[in-house]
Amino acid sequence: METNDAVLGFAALSQETRLNLMRVLAARGASGMTAGELAAQLHQLPSTLSFHLAALERAELIQSTRQGRHLVYAVRFAGLRSLFSFLTETCCSGRPDLCGDLARLLPDETFEDDQMTASFNVLFLCTHNSARSLMAQALLEQIGRGKFNAYSAGTEPARNPMPEVIERLQVLGHDVSRLHCKSWQEFSQPDAPRMDFVITLCDTLHGQDCPDLGDKPITAAWPLPDPAKFAGTAVERATMINALYGMIRRRLEIFVNLPNASLDRLTLKNRLDELGDSTKASV
Repeated sequence: METNDAVLGFAALSQETRLNLMRVLAARGASGMTAGELAAQLHQLPSTLSFHLAALERAELIQSTRQGRHLVYAVRFAGLRSLFSFLTETCCSGRPDLCGDLARLLPDETFEDDQMTASFNVLFLCTHNSARSLMAQALLEQIGRGKFNAYSAGTEPARNPMPEVIERLQVLGHDVSRLHCKSWQEFSQPDAPRMDFVITLCDTLHGQDCPDLGDKPITAAWPLPDPAKFAGTAVERATMINALYGMIRRRLEIFVNLPNASLDRLTLKNRLDELGDSTKASV
């Protein structure tokens, strides 16, 4: 890396909003985030955020790719590695191992790709967005990281998630900080992320029409029992939630391993419908 390039990189990072942007994007990894998602998480106006994203992109610390109507941004780890390597390449008279070699804190460059990894947006729907859809969101965020972005919503969102569900997800090692009940109308807004898949997890949605999500999403129905309607003992409820978690996980483990890029829409639709059919799905 040339000195001028290093100066540009460090200058881009010497501002609080841009530093926070890098931290948020680094946490998301190769799948990246849309400008709208970043603006919401960092509480920034879109116009202000656009200015900072442009500065980081000029410094080759992030990269953008277009997915549908949206630009998705991700950290360019090769650029970040080069920046830190510039600081350490002469460390201890050419012995960076003696002073920690900061570059080793970053992903190995053999994993770097000049093009962002294509990722798919998946929206899980149920009535109250308090149990099944939240489980599915948490599971897909864990087992589909880097390939899928998970979202959830409800037709009649509850005030809060079911405590038993959140507690169980935490025990199983899931990040529950982003899980909350919300209306599916949020995903019909102009600045909402565009969905590639929309999967309903309840028997019916009370006859309500689905929001207009465009003609892009592939839809499927995976009807699963509603834990809110189960009135057993605490032990019986815990057993039921564990079983529900297992049902969703097994379906998603198959889903994330489907060759999405090589299958046509009809074949993908049929595969997803088979996963929702309890007589065919391996659950």
